[in-house]
Amino acid sequence: MPHKTTPSAARRSTIARLAEPPQISGLSPQAARFVYSLRLIALHDRAWRDPVPELAVRLGSVEVAARALALSQAISSCWPEAVHVSRFCCQLLSHDEMTIGSLIDCAVRCDRPGFEGAIAGLVRPDRVHRMWEAVLGLVAAEANAAPSS
Repeated sequence: MPHKTTPSAARRSTIARLAEPPQISGLSPQAARFVYSLRLIALHDRAWRDPVPELAVRLGSVEVAARALALSQAISSCWPEAVHVSRFCCQLLSHDEMTIGSLIDCAVRCDRPGFEGAIAGLVRPDRVHRMWEAVLGLVAAEANAAPSS
């Protein structure tokens, strides 16, 4: 007769954490801005509208808006399936949004190994460079658009 074991408190805690959807508040400001941009781009795509004017207003720069759009296109072409995004008003992140947020955070830290590790097995290795360059382009555009103190 098989012996049933009760999961330890640590295992139950880990399982409970994995069951909780991540929140956008857990992302860095740069990653959160891009996730909202990605959601806005998806909304505009469904309506067959150009997202750049509204992105420029929300992000404060036409260059940042254009780089956000370019990054979303790079992600779409490299991702193994359609990217799942949550509703614009939702504070919860899809798994894709969480992964993309991690990629942005790695680029902000100039952590190429972390970036590659975050998408290892998800994106083909020959496509990683394109995504890295697109993320760096967005990060640089945001840095250039930031008000100097």
